[in-house]
Parts: sequence; structure tokens; C-alpha cells
Amino acid sequence: MRMGKAGLARLRGFLWIALLSWIGVVAPYDAGVRAAEFQPLEIATQSGVKMFSVEMARTEKEKEMGLMYRKYLPDGQGMLFDFSPAQPVSMWMKNTVISLDMIFIDSDGRVLRIAENTEPLSTRTISSGGLAKGVLEVIAGTARKYGIAPGDRVSHPLFDRH
Repeated sequence: MRMGKAGLARLRGFLWIALLSWIGVVAPYDAGVRAAEFQPLEIATQSGVKMFSVEMARTEKEKEMGLMYRKYLPDGQGMLFDFSPAQPVSMWMKNTVISLDMIFIDSDGRVLRIAENTEPLSTRTISSGGLAKGVLEVIAGTARKYGIAPGDRVSHPLFDRH
């Protein structure tokens, strides 16, 4: 089938719109917004061990950006914020459009506190309630789904006790 100049121009226009739509939806998640590396993290709960793949937020810029502007976070993935040394930590949901569970973790790798189903786009502060060395952000409902509770053990090099 041959296409005339007008048909070819319409096809090119459609392809540009498709490409720009893809860039607007996928690229913010895949390029430049992510932290530098993914690492495995385990949480030992009363019902078993749950594995996660986490992006590390170590630099001030990575910690400031966090999961802002993300439209999707798969189950089993998250972001681990490194606040070494352990300190009182306050988080917020500014520019974060998906609801999250925030899991505050002490220097020994124990879950200190969980803020479940945080309110998207809120500037209300969410406190660690004690000294936290790390904060794990996962999609809302994860803590309840997997039975994650204060006192559970988190295994990750950030909490290495050596």
C-alpha cells in the first residue's frame, strides 16, 4: 500500500505525538530522576522474609528529590534514604503524587516506626519518632500486606552492625 504525502505527514505527526507522550510518561521515571543504584534489602517479619530492590538516596540532592513526581512504584521496589549517623528524621510528601508507606529504621536495622498510607502532595511533616539511620519508602499498603511492624529486622549494608 502506497501512502501519499498527506498520509505520510499524518503518520509522522502521530509518531511524534506518540514519542513525546512516551517521554512525558516513561522518561521521568527512567531517566535522571532515579537515584544512582539499586540494592537488595530484606525485612524479616513474623510471617517470613520479604525481599525488596531499593534505590539508594545518599546525596543531599537524591534525598531532596526522593520519589517526587513518580507516577508509579512497583510492588517490591522502594527507595532507601541514608541518614547516617542515626538522627531524628522528618519527611514530607511534597511533589510526591503516589501514596507511600515510610518505614523508619534505627542504626541496628530494627523498624522503629511506620507511617502508612501517607497523603500525596502533603507538606505535613512525618517524624521518625526516634533516632533513624534510614527510611525506606515503598508503595502504600506494603507494610500491612507483608505484616511489617516495629521491631522487625532489616538486612542491608547500611545497617551492618560491624
